[in-house]
Amino acid sequence: MIELLKQLIATPSFSRDEGATADIIERVLRDAGANVERYGNNVVAWGVGARDAVLLNSHHDTVQPGAGWTHDPFVPVLDNGRLIGLGSNDAGGALVMMLAAFLQFHKRTDLPVQLCFAATAEEEVSGQNGMAMLSREVFAEHPVSLAIVGEPTGMQMAVAEKGLMVLDCVAHGRSGHAARNEGVNALYAALTDIEWFRTHRFERTSPVLGDVKMTVTQIDAGSQHNVVPDRCHFVVDVRVTDAYTNAEVLEEIQRHTACEVTPRSMRLAPSSIPLDHPLVQAGISMGLTTYGSPTMSDQSLLPEGVPSMKIGPGDSARSHTPDEWLGTRELEDGIATFITLLETMMRSMT
Repeated sequence: MIELLKQLIATPSFSRDEGATADIIERVLRDAGANVERYGNNVVAWGVGARDAVLLNSHHDTVQPGAGWTHDPFVPVLDNGRLIGLGSNDAGGALVMMLAAFLQFHKRTDLPVQLCFAATAEEEVSGQNGMAMLSREVFAEHPVSLAIVGEPTGMQMAVAEKGLMVLDCVAHGRSGHAARNEGVNALYAALTDIEWFRTHRFERTSPVLGDVKMTVTQIDAGSQHNVVPDRCHFVVDVRVTDAYTNAEVLEEIQRHTACEVTPRSMRLAPSSIPLDHPLVQAGISMGLTTYGSPTMSDQSLLPEGVPSMKIGPGDSARSHTPDEWLGTRELEDGIATFITLLETMMRSMT
């Protein structure tokens, strides 16, 4: 699998341009005799059987390399046990781990579940043609009962992940001359709502992710110094926990504020898995720990109601950094740990 990861690193796969790496992954699966389907730059393979489906997912797109690289991002370099290259950590290691586990089990007829492997595109941009496409076109027809998403977690279990809403808020006033007591200042009107966003605390708290977090991140008003602004636009970043749906949070915001509140999207939902789920209990029995993830993944675009967990080799702190790397031992141990995790879970289900 290290050689496959090297091949993927050497093949540029920026978001929305992942066709070449999709071809590589598809070829590996077909050579192994898997039942493969292609949806744009997404590659999906199904194990035998028609039981409850368990999704093994990771993404094969990458961000653009930033400044500061001392190696060619597309030339995989092995240096003292570290495989350096763009996408090695995020999320090439997790991808080949999921693929290795799928190939280990996909022909077995004695499993209590049917495995589905999905290598997805556009994860880094939360695009419409990645996991969102599969949720619409594949998993609506062939539902999955559990999703395991591959991301660099140090092989610990991320049992919850915050969702995201970006809100465009507009406070209205009436223009007038700043030298006279004229008009209604939209900036001042906005301040009341901005203060509410700063101080409001939602009633329910997630045991894993804590509180819903709201942050005003941008503000724009006025055209010149001597005109009272009649419009103030500000942006709020809202990180939603698994204690609420995005719709519930939006309803509470609109109920307490006077400004116009328009979400740019409602589809990046929070996700979680019960701590008593067989998958989590299997991991705990192996000594793996649980935590709530501050970073987003394709979990946010899974079909509503599907329990999901994030796990994979590597460290998210290395993602999107110059000279991104993954330890070869991390990958080897990660594959072995993940196969054991699946085996332990499936034994508990029989």
